[in-house]
Amino acid sequence: MDRTRQYGELKVEIESIVAGETYVPARLASAASLLAQAFQPRFFWTGFYVVDPLQPFELVVGPYQGTLGCLRIPFGKGVCGIAAESQETIIVPNVEEFDGHIACDSRTRSEIVVPVFNANGRLAAVLDIDSEQLDAFDQIDRSGLEAICSRLLIA
Repeated sequence: MDRTRQYGELKVEIESIVAGETYVPARLASAASLLAQAFQPRFFWTGFYVVDPLQPFELVVGPYQGTLGCLRIPFGKGVCGIAAESQETIIVPNVEEFDGHIACDSRTRSEIVVPVFNANGRLAAVLDIDSEQLDAFDQIDRSGLEAICSRLLIA
């Protein structure tokens, strides 16, 4: 199956599973699990960093699938922090060439980070996906993941 179709089917599946669920960690955990399973082994680490309500310019690790993640990331630091600050998707083909990359796991070679907004349009989290492969992410991934994230926190 091509990835565009796979993302479309995952979006429908995720929306169906989380429909009516108001507990945000349950929604995020379900999405992380389904995405990780669908695209393994290309997706090495799949999860969310959530905006800390007590420190609104800091991300704290949320539901994820994979090895130990960084616990906290300030806005503007690393790929996740820059994506949170800019509120735009970032694709990094080679993390060693990204100035300021935070190496939570040294096996990561490429990364995509997608902002996740709540029903009020405020940044609530970022979806972070790492791969052990160089240049693992492209515009198909960007479009598919943005479509999934655009509805993820809208109950």
